[in-house]
Amino acid sequence: MSSPVPTTRAPSAGHRRFLVRLTVISTLGGLLFGYDTGVIAGALLTMPEDLGLTTFQTATVVTVLLLPGAALGALLAGRIADRLGRRSTLIICGAVFLVGALGCALSPGFLSLVAFRFLLGLGVGAAAVICPVYLAEMAPKDARARMVTINELMIVTGQLLAFAVNALIGATVEGQGVWRVMLGVAAIPAVGLLIGMFLLPESPRWLSLEGRTDEARTVLHRCRTVEQADRELAEVKHLADEDRGASRASVRQVLRANPWMRRLLWIGAGLATVQQATDINTVNYYGTTILEGSGLGDQAALVSTIAIGATSVTMTILGIWLLGFVSRRKMLLTGFVGVAASQAVLAAVFLLPQSTFRSYTILGAMIVFVAFVQCFIGTGIWLVLAEIFPLAIRGFAMGLSVFVLWTVNGLISFAFPPTAATLGSTATFGLFVLINTASIVFISRFAPETKGHSLESLEEHLKTPPGGIPAVAGGARAA
Repeated sequence: MSSPVPTTRAPSAGHRRFLVRLTVISTLGGLLFGYDTGVIAGALLTMPEDLGLTTFQTATVVTVLLLPGAALGALLAGRIADRLGRRSTLIICGAVFLVGALGCALSPGFLSLVAFRFLLGLGVGAAAVICPVYLAEMAPKDARARMVTINELMIVTGQLLAFAVNALIGATVEGQGVWRVMLGVAAIPAVGLLIGMFLLPESPRWLSLEGRTDEARTVLHRCRTVEQADRELAEVKHLADEDRGASRASVRQVLRANPWMRRLLWIGAGLATVQQATDINTVNYYGTTILEGSGLGDQAALVSTIAIGATSVTMTILGIWLLGFVSRRKMLLTGFVGVAASQAVLAAVFLLPQSTFRSYTILGAMIVFVAFVQCFIGTGIWLVLAEIFPLAIRGFAMGLSVFVLWTVNGLISFAFPPTAATLGSTATFGLFVLINTASIVFISRFAPETKGHSLESLEEHLKTPPGGIPAVAGGARAA
């Protein structure tokens, strides 16, 4: 039975404090996601020489976190979260991050480093799936965009933290083993996530799907007024009753019986693909190497990446603000147009003769590129992925989409160095201009508009055949 609660008509300060605490703790998974993917840029300056790594081994150390690590973690996390719950899965993520960070820092050689980077990848992939889902299912409708996109802010904050820690450690710690300190710092937020999630409740939507209605009501009362909680629980329970049988059937049976779910699954995979096809992670993983190769020294390259990280954080905050009144589709279309244009400029800059001016112009073009990705695309796509899938397959569908995301990420990250070496930087970035132009076509034809709906009303709308979904948010129609 739920405990007595006040019957105020407006959310109380206690409700708001609970949501803030929940958001900060759960998005430590996003912070670790960002740190563990960004820290490798600085570690690569000393790690290969310290461990005697070949070029192939170095690429393996970078890529194993993404593929198969994060890709497999994403694929497994959705099913684990559907079976054990969102909260329990994030607790597991915290333990994985802690062991992985300490293992990487203490690795004696290539094989152990690859093993622990793979383990970290499992945590990164799982956190990328479950953090947005948990936030979307906990958030009130009018706060959902803000809460979910805070996770994206924490991802880029984690990357900025990695760049800043790399620069600080690079300037203050001597020796080839400096990379161990860089990687080991991730253990600190991992402890915060592991302990903090024990203090938070399970998602009320997952509890309702499991038939634990009284527990779901108690959780909703912690972050809604009585009227809001009861109204929302009625909607959740209605769809949970419909979806419970489907959730216990095999995913193949559910998707075979529901063509509209299959369509959303393909759209989710497409959104994940175009997000990574921006080539943003080339900057995250190889930005320091690119800038060093353009003529900057090691320390100048490390410090310059802080500007990239600061841009990511600033523009993500701007993107969160814009999502309050700009439709998701407009955000995405603006982002991809800006990315294609800035990459065209970046491709042209590499034709300039080598000089300090050229180095800092490349840095400037990279910053503009990052600004468009983080403001319009990063915030928008992670939010839409957390919104569009029905409750019955949400964990699986989100997991599959993020599996696709990390697979594309890993393939691009592994292919970028040899592609740039073979074609040259200008042709390589020109290729990405063409890819992102194709992404604009995909977004305009298939991306659904989700602004202005609760998760339950959105699920009802997305059952409508293509072209039949009512316009929402500025007249954009969901496909």
